[in-house]
Amino acid sequence: MQLHPYLHKVQFYETDGMSIVHHGNHILWMEEARTDFMDQIGFPYSKAVEAGIDFAVYSVSCAYRSMTRFGETVAISMSVNKLQAAKLELGYRMTDAATGQLRAEGTSVHFFYDRAKGKPVALKKALPEVYGILYGLTEKKE
Repeated sequence: MQLHPYLHKVQFYETDGMSIVHHGNHILWMEEARTDFMDQIGFPYSKAVEAGIDFAVYSVSCAYRSMTRFGETVAISMSVNKLQAAKLELGYRMTDAATGQLRAEGTSVHFFYDRAKGKPVALKKALPEVYGILYGLTEKKE
């Protein structure tokens, strides 16, 4: 499956007084990229919600490698780092779309949550087709 980077054009309101992006915005861009990722794999997040399964955020981290400024376009490439029965780790690589310069790298860890039961659930049982797609994209298979 060929995935394309999510493109985000930096808006003025995302910057500080020096026209440099405020660090918290990178986390928001990761969420935008994750939603786009779900669309690209053919299972929009809305379908998971309709099925009663959430991909709840367990943890998120971001390492900033160089400054991102107003007017730049950031390309966010994603990877499935690790997939377990009830947990998923995604990787994010944010680069300047024009130059390819690395801006930031991050990860987010999610657990699969069954809304009706009010507890974590194994994705392989709840949404086997999505599990299969994610498994096929996983870099570190267990």
